[in-house]
Amino acid sequence: MVTSIRVILGIIGCAVCMLLYSAPILTFKRVIKEASVGEFSCIPYILTLFSCLTYSWYGFPVVSSGWKNFTVFLISSIGVLFEISFISIYIWFAPREKKKPVTLIVSLFLAIFGMTLLISSFIIHTHHMRKVFVGSIGVLSAMLMYSSPLVAVKQVVRTRSVEFMPFYLSLFSFLTSLIWMVYGLLGRDPYITSPNCVGCATGILQLVVYCIYSRSKESPKTQKNMENGMEVATSCKEATGHKP
Repeated sequence: MVTSIRVILGIIGCAVCMLLYSAPILTFKRVIKEASVGEFSCIPYILTLFSCLTYSWYGFPVVSSGWKNFTVFLISSIGVLFEISFISIYIWFAPREKKKPVTLIVSLFLAIFGMTLLISSFIIHTHHMRKVFVGSIGVLSAMLMYSSPLVAVKQVVRTRSVEFMPFYLSLFSFLTSLIWMVYGLLGRDPYITSPNCVGCATGILQLVVYCIYSRSKESPKTQKNMENGMEVATSCKEATGHKP
């Protein structure tokens, strides 16, 4: 019974994640149309890529001992494809001064993932220890990823405008974290449960802040603040609609 519920939750979680993964498509259509990345930051997309890579490997039978975390592997692998596409578009249209640091950061995280893969494959020889090792890195990567939307929260508080933090994006981010947290609890998997507890907490914070400032009559402080805030919010919120 528990296993069946867990499978159903995994399928629902995958469906919600797909909706969130596709959210930045409109943003990058704009980037392509304007042939410019503007003030958008690529960091949230890089952090999400690292988390997706780590959890796709975590869900693979080499680490998880069978396909009991198949849904984690599946949705994380799809996330990898999305994030690689977004980052590639960003690098293509970014000015030269932005290309180099972004490329270096991406290379750093890919190197860390490569080391994780090699160590867990050839140095660690038991499923339990592989799960502990890869899961611990996965928790760290997810914590970094889930911290990104706090930038948007800060922007909302500073400008007293919820234009910087779309309600449905915050809601679906919270629901995604909630689903995967329950999925992890049913499987007694702390490496899926713990980061999504943090995701639930940040999701609740975003919804509370939205409720408080959606009733505010005060308009954004300046037009420049609003434009900058929208770009920060879009980069942070759309990139982190995850996941296990």
